[in-house]
Amino acid sequence: MNAEEIIIYMESLRNEGQQHVLKRFFKTGKGEYGEGDEFLGLKVPQTREVVKMAKDLPLEEVKKLLYCRWHEVRLCGLLILVCQFERQAKKRLENDAEAITRRDRLVSFYLEHAHQANNWDLVDMSAPKILGHWLMLPTMQGGKVGLNEEYKRSVIDALAGSNNLWLQRTSMVCTWKTTQQGAPTWCLRLAEKHLHHSHDLMHKAVGWMLREMGKRISEDLLRSFLSEHIHEMPRTALRYAIEKLPEEERRYWMNIPVTKVSK
Repeated sequence: MNAEEIIIYMESLRNEGQQHVLKRFFKTGKGEYGEGDEFLGLKVPQTREVVKMAKDLPLEEVKKLLYCRWHEVRLCGLLILVCQFERQAKKRLENDAEAITRRDRLVSFYLEHAHQANNWDLVDMSAPKILGHWLMLPTMQGGKVGLNEEYKRSVIDALAGSNNLWLQRTSMVCTWKTTQQGAPTWCLRLAEKHLHHSHDLMHKAVGWMLREMGKRISEDLLRSFLSEHIHEMPRTALRYAIEKLPEEERRYWMNIPVTKVSK
């Protein structure tokens, strides 16, 4: 299959009833975060079936999917990248020179076109499994073979410092994978960077990642972060962050007032 054939096939699966549901769910109205996004009305399992058929699609064809008008086609392109990255990130290939080169190429391609992941589901289903996983693996980017964390921080900081909501969310949500692999620093650092973000979608992302860090690594680290930032923390981020804590403790944190003005 090539990109054109994939798009034609996915268009043949169009579901007009589901189209309207998705347009409302992903806030595509004027002035909303997904303004203008267009949907075919496919469910995610349908898109994943297409990915299975097109998992070896060349990057030049994947690019055509990422720039398609249809949300589900862009998701298909991103999930193909996830599939290709995960094949090169298997345990036995972590230090393999050819696999490292292929991973770096996929990450560079992903970053170049990351702005096309222009809704929260597109970010959340791709950033952790590509960018987040790459943060924990050897790379040749940065001038030498190794973890090259300083270089990787510069990559993430560039996303975090952009003026694009979806790139900013990418920088935060990619830490889901680093947390899963037992490294809390990425989450804590990015949560602090985005703590004063103006958008509710970022408040949710910050709280979600902090919650996962607390659940998977250390509730005490979560409590330490809350103790330091509780007086300036958006309530949405706080609610998400404390969701897995005991009810009495959740009430305690929620009753502490915001007293600092956001930066």
